[in-house]
Amino acid sequence: MISKIKDTSAQLIQQYQKGDLIKNEADKPVGAAATVTERVDLSTRAKDIRQIKQILDQIPDVREDKVQELKRQIDNGSYRVHADKVAEKMVGESLIDIIV
Repeated sequence: MISKIKDTSAQLIQQYQKGDLIKNEADKPVGAAATVTERVDLSTRAKDIRQIKQILDQIPDVREDKVQELKRQIDNGSYRVHADKVAEKMVGESLIDIIV
């Protein structure tokens, strides 16, 4: 590998390191079993995702306050379905399905 570094001391260090790597490879006995080690490095993003998932797992699937409010509105007859909002949601979901 040809270095683009103009500093001769840096080039000497790189050549020494390269030679050291070759020497270390030559020191290994022929036919020796390779030591396999496993290592997992989680990126910051993966750690954030794991933390968010843990938080979401703690949130209940059913929002009881919302359910109770809707039951109350249905029982007293004040619950109204807005057809235009339902239609917008249906069209929006259909477009998402088509695009994805």
